[in-house]
Amino acid sequence: MDETTLETADFNARHWTFSTPGPIKPGGQAHYEMFTQLLSATYNPYKPAVLDWPKLDPETLKRITSLPIWDIAVQTENKAGARIAFYAQTVPQKELRDALIHMAGEERRHRDVLARLVAAYDIPVQPDAEYVLPNDAEWGFLVTGYSECIDSFFAYGLFELARRSGFFPADLVETFEPVMQEEARHILFFTNFIAWKRATMPLWKRPFFEAKVAAVYAYLIWERIGIAKDVDGLEGADANFTMNGSQAISDEMDPAKLIDICLVQDKLRMEGYDPRLIRPTTTPFLARLARLFIRPKKN
Repeated sequence: MDETTLETADFNARHWTFSTPGPIKPGGQAHYEMFTQLLSATYNPYKPAVLDWPKLDPETLKRITSLPIWDIAVQTENKAGARIAFYAQTVPQKELRDALIHMAGEERRHRDVLARLVAAYDIPVQPDAEYVLPNDAEWGFLVTGYSECIDSFFAYGLFELARRSGFFPADLVETFEPVMQEEARHILFFTNFIAWKRATMPLWKRPFFEAKVAAVYAYLIWERIGIAKDVDGLEGADANFTMNGSQAISDEMDPAKLIDICLVQDKLRMEGYDPRLIRPTTTPFLARLARLFIRPKKN
């Protein structure tokens, strides 16, 4: 693609308004049409095979390759694509099923991007392990969706901190940027799917569904505790990226400042899409609540 085409594709991936005018009620037909069209309407047709991975100087290369996150990142994208595609098979509505299949394809593309990144910089990762799908397809999709809502919120802030500090060079940030924006679209789709599902679900099913959502959150907390231990214990790894992956990031790791940046970046990632789409609120709310009790570090 030429530069103008790339810029147009990037703009269209970040800005979209549903064609039907007027208020839209969650759970209504217009809401269903809006959120099921979101992903295809904002699709960025970049190809992982032609992404330009910049040449890194030795010091930067050492910082990037020493991050103990690449195995987890590749495995996560593998699981996400498989879970979403599995859930799509259980959905009777064609438009929703097509949107889920599209989303699964983008997750597989994320995995391809990461695979090419680790290959470009000779980052050692474990071979792909065989992933056994969960017995409950909906459970797997909810785990993936809520996991992205939590993780991406903080990833936005960390990505911005890495950009500001120079931990990630500007060329590498630009190359990886489309993946970050796609996660914002996925979260927006998932949030509106959940709102639509709750609004259209028979009342007698609501308690069972809310209990499942609560169990998903409990599982994600447990899983993150487990992941944190595994990452910290990786043989030869310098540190967890979130905590002290490099001196440049460590200097910036003021929890209050990080939360503030996460909140700003979360809003920026979502602001180009139709304001009638429901935005995620749980993680930003909890972050704002935590921020009330966290004072900025003194310089």
